[in-house]
Amino acid sequence: MSFSSTCRVVGLVAALATTGLVQAQTVRIGNQGDALSMDPHSLNESLQLSVTGNVYEPLVARDRNLAVTPGLATSWQQTSPTVWRFNLRKGVQFHDGKPFTADDVLFSMARAAGDGSDMKSYVNDIKDVRKVDSHTVDIETKAPFPILPDVLTYLYIMSKQWSEDNQATRPVDRRRGIENAASFRANGTGPYRLRERQPNVKTTFVRNGNYWGKIEGNVATVEYTPIGNDATRVAALLSRQIDVMEPVPVQDVARINGSGQAKVLQGPELRTIFLGMDQKRDELLYSNVKGKNPFKDKRVRQAFYQAIDIATIQRVVMRGASTPTALMIGPGIRGFDAEQNKRLPFDQEASKKLLAEAGYPNGFEVGMNCPNDRYVNDADICQAVAANLARVGIKINLQAETKGTYFPKILRRDTSFYLLGWTSSTFDAHNVLNALMRCPDDKGAGQFNLGSYCNPKVDELMLKVQSETDQAKRNGMIREAFQLHADDIGHLPLHQQALAWGVSNNVSLAQRADNSMPFRFMVVK
Repeated sequence: MSFSSTCRVVGLVAALATTGLVQAQTVRIGNQGDALSMDPHSLNESLQLSVTGNVYEPLVARDRNLAVTPGLATSWQQTSPTVWRFNLRKGVQFHDGKPFTADDVLFSMARAAGDGSDMKSYVNDIKDVRKVDSHTVDIETKAPFPILPDVLTYLYIMSKQWSEDNQATRPVDRRRGIENAASFRANGTGPYRLRERQPNVKTTFVRNGNYWGKIEGNVATVEYTPIGNDATRVAALLSRQIDVMEPVPVQDVARINGSGQAKVLQGPELRTIFLGMDQKRDELLYSNVKGKNPFKDKRVRQAFYQAIDIATIQRVVMRGASTPTALMIGPGIRGFDAEQNKRLPFDQEASKKLLAEAGYPNGFEVGMNCPNDRYVNDADICQAVAANLARVGIKINLQAETKGTYFPKILRRDTSFYLLGWTSSTFDAHNVLNALMRCPDDKGAGQFNLGSYCNPKVDELMLKVQSETDQAKRNGMIREAFQLHADDIGHLPLHQQALAWGVSNNVSLAQRADNSMPFRFMVVK
């Protein structure tokens, strides 16, 4: 570390120290990035949903082991092949004291499907939501949808009246830079209330004394602080200025475990890191190739794939804390088939040959978008990919930036080549088929298929997967859809990253494979 970097680390740790040591029943969390908004429908990102999920709740929740459990709905059942009835929990209050009713569910479902919402892919196959009475709703789907309860676990319910009173009836639109009261304030039904929001500085949550359910932990206050510098984050943990940090840099795992002050919780994560390419435009936005789009040619996409030395990325960049993959889902996701998980070989000579056959014997230039504060070693991964591609004649103009500017840009599809991570929120392959691989439309299908890959046969299979109840038949359909996508080189899957949280010895919590961090399970000893 340079002298200047050391000074910055010491300076920030000293600043943190002025706040005093961690008090009983207070937990301070340091993360490499911030939740970009308190609006639960504004960004379908796991960190954002993890943070806002302590304030807002879904109809169907998940416990510490990710099993489906009643949330704001106490029970649900199918009344016909396309209609689900949800019986809502009575006696629940929003944080402002107003009662939770069916009107809030209807409002929230419509809001999630509306303009600016980043949650459209959760509701795009819902036909109608109807109020039966004040605490009963019917949700009708366009076709039989047996996994609907799983799909709703990240669809959080807002107060209709609060949203209307605060001019927040539409979601904060990160793509257009549109903000409203829901970005900075919050009024949910969850176990924690938002007390203070200072974007990119600190956000404070306090225990909800009127919570309808049981809060297993004893934490009264949670202070969430973004600390982008890895060394600063580690120093803050080891000097007890924060209690929890995420992620732990792979090179610091042994140091933290040997400190006597904290430990590293490690485990598999369900997230897949992959690369996407603009396959729709006739001319790429950011390339020196004019008049055509190289990524429309499968040979070019395959050349990029085979130029990437994933084994060296795993060994050097990730220090072993990743599992290379050929699929857009990993182990733990329903529909994953290990026999299908076979990458194309790393072969730069084959890559050069493919580029020459496609008409690019000398390669070409293309821009690449990458976050530098969202995934484990994200910018380093992109730099390694760029170096690999340079060896076959592809010049990458890399733009690595904070997720606060990165996400709005790529979600506008203002990109030619990008890195993204995805965790199936339903723990089912359908989520990836619908959100990442389906032909995009304006209703939420393929909402995060940012390169607009499109194969109608994959869409047809996705709809069959959505309705099929026979698991063996369903798995066969999933396998066929993923094979079509792999044959098309629709995306460039890289790896599943491993979870690594640093936790002080006096704190216990639940580490879930979806990388969410529910405050209600935290205990200060």
